[in-house]
Amino acid sequence: MNELGQLVMTGISGTSLLEEEREFLEKENIGGVILFTENYDNPAQLAELVNSIQQTRQEYPLFIAVDNEGGRVFRFKNNFTQFPSMYEVGLTDSPKLCFHIAKIMADELNACGVNVNLSPVCDIWNNPNNKVIGDRAFGKDEETVSKFVSSIIRGLQTNGILSCAKHFPGHGCTTKDSHFDLPIVKRSMEELKNEEFKPFIKAIKARVEFVMVAHLIVDAIDPEKPTSLSEKAYSLLRDELKHGKLIITDDMEMKAITDNFGVEEAAVMAIGAGADIVEYRSMAMAKKALEGLKEARKTKKLKNDQLKASLERVMNAKKEYLSEYKPVYIPDIAKKINTGATQSFIAEIREKIEQAQNQS
Repeated sequence: MNELGQLVMTGISGTSLLEEEREFLEKENIGGVILFTENYDNPAQLAELVNSIQQTRQEYPLFIAVDNEGGRVFRFKNNFTQFPSMYEVGLTDSPKLCFHIAKIMADELNACGVNVNLSPVCDIWNNPNNKVIGDRAFGKDEETVSKFVSSIIRGLQTNGILSCAKHFPGHGCTTKDSHFDLPIVKRSMEELKNEEFKPFIKAIKARVEFVMVAHLIVDAIDPEKPTSLSEKAYSLLRDELKHGKLIITDDMEMKAITDNFGVEEAAVMAIGAGADIVEYRSMAMAKKALEGLKEARKTKKLKNDQLKASLERVMNAKKEYLSEYKPVYIPDIAKKINTGATQSFIAEIREKIEQAQNQS
């Protein structure tokens, strides 16, 4: 039985699939691939890459994910429509505009076979010294962020792209960056409930498919383990915030994790604590993680019931969204990306942002 691979999302090395990468995806029945700048040259190449990844699928297609937040976080820098930062979009006070942005993002990603957008950022930029979130957030207060997250989620998911609310339980008040360090959040549970959690609750009510858990020490939740490895954080998300769909970790190769835990150990801790999918930017680390999960299942360190529940959630999402799979027809792509109508829309957005900035 090699269904454990469904609980792993891996990166790949370049703009086309290497034979050993193809073998790993196929043999281990891997659940998803995350794409970065090094995997992208142009839309036709991207579609060809995605088609070749999907040839390795078994029952259902793989999740093909990317961070397309708009602003400074988007991996496909040329040919695709480049949107302003979500903080600037938040200044327009128009969730309707935001819905339209998400629809265009969805149409363009769909055109190349990408099916998951790791967006929106539900963090609140409530620490002005926070550079890692900063203008990726919709605003500096709970109300603004909450107002916009559901319009992005609906805009993506009604147009065939699965959405991911991140970075639970809230990365906006930190100063350290979990790519390089393990941030610590000192807020009380009451403060978290009144502020940080609210955009996530809004996202869950909007039926977001994924919630991403961050690598943070949040004293009020678990002073000992990062939230991505803490049962307490996952049970908060499941039982109190009522998220019944998929939970994915932030990249498990961030130093917040690798400086403090072994690869196999961290993967087992994350899945054991309640994550459905562990994410790795490199295949070498994804392979190690999977070996750790297999060993933990063999030794009963991971319980079968729990693994079964995670696999069921993965399969339910794929069945609902990805069962109608067709390979991308590459000659059609150019007509669907960065169209004249989209360019006019971008000009309109920039004008509205400028007006909002002048008024503030």
